[in-house]
Amino acid sequence: MKIKDFIKLYKEDAIIQTIASSIKPNEAKNLHLKGLTGSLDAVFVAAIQGQNHQNHLVILHDKEEAAYFQHDLQNLLEKKDPLLFPTSYKRPYQFDETENANVLMRAEILNRINNKSASGEIIVTYPEALSEKVINKKSLLSNTFTAKVGENLDVEFIAELLQTYDFEPTDFVYEPGQYAVRGGIIDIFSYASDQPYRIELFGNEIDSIRTFDVASQLSIDNVKHINIIPNVQTRLLQEVRESFLDYLPHNTKIWVKDYQRTLDVLEQYFDKASQSFEQIIKTSETELVLKPHMLFETAKSFEEGLKKYVTIEFGNRFFKPADYTYEYDAKPQPSFNKNFDLLGENLYQNQEEGLVNIITSESISQTDRLTSIFAEIDSFIKFQSMAISLRGGFVDHQLKLACYTDHQIFERFHRYKTKDKQSKSKAITIRELKNLQPGDFVTHIDHGVGRFAGMDKVDNQGKKQEVVRLIYRDNDLLFVSIHSLHKISKYSGKEGTTPSISKLGSQEWDNKKKKVKRQVKDIAKDLIKLYAKRKSAPGFATGKDTFMQAELESSFIYEDTPDQAKATADVKVDMELSHPMDRLVCGDVGFGKTEVAIRAAFKAVDNGKQVAVLVPTTILAMQHYRTFSERLENLPVTIEYINRFKTTKQIKEILKRLEEGKVDILIGTHRIVNKDVKFKDIGLLVIDEEQKFGVKVKDKLKEFRVNVDVLTLTATPIPRTLHFSLMGARDLSVIATPPPNRQPVTTELHTFNEEVLRDAISFELQRGGQVFFVHNRVGDIEQVGNIILKLVPDARIGVAHGQMEGPKLEKAMMRFIEGEYDVLVSTNIIESGLDIPNANTIIINHAHMFGMSDLHQMRGRVGRSNKKAFCYLLTPPTIGLSADARKRLTTLEEFSDLGDGFKVAMRDLDIRGAGNMLGAEQSGFITDLGFDMYHKILDDAVSELKATEFADLFKDELAKKAQIIAQDCVIETDLEILIPEEYVSNITERLSLYSQLDNIKNEEELSAFEQSIADRFGKIPEQVYDLIETVRIRWKAERLGFEKLLIKNGSIKAYFVAASNEKYFKSPIFGQVLQFVQAHPKKCQMKEYKDKLILKIDEIDSIQQAKEIIYNMAGAEALV
Repeated sequence: MKIKDFIKLYKEDAIIQTIASSIKPNEAKNLHLKGLTGSLDAVFVAAIQGQNHQNHLVILHDKEEAAYFQHDLQNLLEKKDPLLFPTSYKRPYQFDETENANVLMRAEILNRINNKSASGEIIVTYPEALSEKVINKKSLLSNTFTAKVGENLDVEFIAELLQTYDFEPTDFVYEPGQYAVRGGIIDIFSYASDQPYRIELFGNEIDSIRTFDVASQLSIDNVKHINIIPNVQTRLLQEVRESFLDYLPHNTKIWVKDYQRTLDVLEQYFDKASQSFEQIIKTSETELVLKPHMLFETAKSFEEGLKKYVTIEFGNRFFKPADYTYEYDAKPQPSFNKNFDLLGENLYQNQEEGLVNIITSESISQTDRLTSIFAEIDSFIKFQSMAISLRGGFVDHQLKLACYTDHQIFERFHRYKTKDKQSKSKAITIRELKNLQPGDFVTHIDHGVGRFAGMDKVDNQGKKQEVVRLIYRDNDLLFVSIHSLHKISKYSGKEGTTPSISKLGSQEWDNKKKKVKRQVKDIAKDLIKLYAKRKSAPGFATGKDTFMQAELESSFIYEDTPDQAKATADVKVDMELSHPMDRLVCGDVGFGKTEVAIRAAFKAVDNGKQVAVLVPTTILAMQHYRTFSERLENLPVTIEYINRFKTTKQIKEILKRLEEGKVDILIGTHRIVNKDVKFKDIGLLVIDEEQKFGVKVKDKLKEFRVNVDVLTLTATPIPRTLHFSLMGARDLSVIATPPPNRQPVTTELHTFNEEVLRDAISFELQRGGQVFFVHNRVGDIEQVGNIILKLVPDARIGVAHGQMEGPKLEKAMMRFIEGEYDVLVSTNIIESGLDIPNANTIIINHAHMFGMSDLHQMRGRVGRSNKKAFCYLLTPPTIGLSADARKRLTTLEEFSDLGDGFKVAMRDLDIRGAGNMLGAEQSGFITDLGFDMYHKILDDAVSELKATEFADLFKDELAKKAQIIAQDCVIETDLEILIPEEYVSNITERLSLYSQLDNIKNEEELSAFEQSIADRFGKIPEQVYDLIETVRIRWKAERLGFEKLLIKNGSIKAYFVAASNEKYFKSPIFGQVLQFVQAHPKKCQMKEYKDKLILKIDEIDSIQQAKEIIYNMAGAEALV
């Protein structure tokens, strides 16, 4: 069923039409709407708004509920954009810190109300947001500047105006309240929109206005006119404030879910504000500009304000006497506890009663799964699917509809999607990491590690050129041409280690490279050999999926991420092949690796095979046992585990049943590779965190592995890049995206403060949860436990650290897992495997002492269920912290979402990952050479092996590769080829553009680059066009076999590859070059100089001519 047909059903319903017509006149009255359950309330608002196109304000209990409600409306109204009106403050009842994104959304809504929309607005809000008064209409209008396409605009005037609005001039615009002027382009981030605007002038006339993306700085959409508003929170402090209700148009209908609660919250807020204002007056001598009653709404003033509007009360509690009451006959969606037979019966019964069954789901795969499950259970069940996500299902007896949501059927967590909040630091942090700052270490392929010292302009026979200046040992200088920037990369080693700087002209760097290459080649060789051997060994091929497999997969509480789905599919394909599987699945903490293993294990059992699951620690064995048992409880599978908590008698009994084939899945530590463990018919071995096992266990595993499918899981992220280099050495699946309905962990920075601690721990315990407290000093860890006990006397506290004896440590951990402790005070040994869904608060003491990756790993312990999770980072006052530590912590606070931010922390992890994958000694080399350089050498080594020793194995891959003869071509020129300063004035940005351009690999990327600079900086100057052409020339020259091109003094000198490359000199490509030389004898001459063949071509005065010559020479090649 289409969404618009669904809404149409409701628009045509008699009750809704009656309500819509009774509230249409703007007379104050109060209606009671009873019986709305699940998402039916949102359906009603959407249908009524569609009837009378007036304004609606919906007041819900709190921020979370408002966000869910707005998400429902957004899905139901395809063309309308419902607005969420938030509070300005970051934390409830704390008026010291405002949230920039929220201030922006509030201003945007005020601006929308001022510019009335013909079809009316729907605004969703909650009491905290209404407690703050807003700027009055008149002041807002007088402080709004409007710009339209076709109008005249003077650059100086706008710059002056923006300064009076307190906007800050910058080179690039990242956050509200900034503007940038670059020639005829003006970028402005107004407080009235969630994206910045780019105004392009033609002379003094506005030629176009576009919105653009903060991160990429590229335009998105054209708009006709814009409003620019200053920060209404701070800029207009002196102005009179008014209630948000006074701001609303007279025809607004106000929907209130719980009237009494709304008034209570407003009253609490007002009291709290009055107290904090009194506190400010006591502690400081300042005179407050505005008193609390001028800034905040009281319950009384709010009630007064509501009197002139139509109010509609809905929900379960009603407060004001009603002028009209409507009873609606609806029931909430029943709960089926994931029992599909029950669900089937219910749907069938609905059909019998004449109800239409609708199941809503955003993902088509979920609907397909349900269809296949019902086909097995009862083929007479019929349901319609609707591609939409709603927060709650309902059974509507009035309209004869049963609308069920997929997340309630599968008991998954349903998460609302909000607009992305723009924050400057996010966009900048990721760029900063890539950009070079003077003083940064860089690696040059040919010369080693040096320091970047900025850019210089060089005068070359009266023509200007730009070069990059690098400093080496003993202050030697190296100038790198902008055409060779692909040879330098920012050095990245382990966090906190500085590399040793190379000496120019010495052999040291070359020797280092050669040594690493030798070693890397050996490792890669072994890996590829092993891979080839397995590919030819016989194994067991499983059958296709059965319906039980579909049932298991659809009962997964989270939605599969694309990576997870791909990993599962890869594993299944491997299992269905006749040779043994050897697949490594790596993914961050909590990204769903275990689920992939459970599905694989069930597939093996379903095919009559046994499964062994090998884990590094006793605790993990217990934990996996619980997870496997929970997921497979309704399926015919027997699961057992052995660890040292079991008695000898119990273990004996399990092993006996295992040998008889009565145990399907056995989970255990390295005990399960002992001689006395005999499987009747093992088909799959799952290894968790292989790198944590000793050499002996690994050797035993090799014997075990010969013809059994093996699936290895690891949480140490193996860099995607390494993954490609080792493509031919191991079957790898990388899960890099977090589950979509995992809640982001709310991360807050605090100084060590008893009140914060008490509140955080009490809050978690009140909702029945548990708390991790990380304190990394064993010496005083007991005292910390006592402090917590003093703050929260009724908490049960356990202590765990690495210096405890094994069994004792395990016991403490087990007690926490079993829920006997409320708070676990431990060092950072809460290792990556621990998964305690009930622990949703982590407090990290002395957070500044940890590296980014450690903090990320620890924060990954919480937020693993569908509860909101919190992470508190405790530090000394931030003034005393090093800039680096401060940056780390604020970055972590910003990136509370999983996934994207950790591209930032990944560098440190990348290096560890490489060490784990290729052997620990490699970490040392990575520190010497820098990650990028090491990576390049690894790539070369693998490609060489593929092309020589293992050419048969990789013949398909080799056939696809276009033959590039020269690996690299250096271009030197005396023509004026650069990005002029007046075009891009910011040095870092210029350097970044040079590097981007120099690293572009194909025509598609090149034209995208061209468009992006025209978009950001205006019309492209001649010199920049020439610069872009040199990249094309370089590609072509590499194909023609030139290692170096000198375009100087009106001629080209092309240096061929070394004479030892016989294959090239016999190739048709060299033949083409010779033909060209013979056809133009006057222009061309060839000569040999020091074993190098050089071709000189005269009469070249511009890059365009040089391009023509090179392209002509390539002939038919040019078309490739």
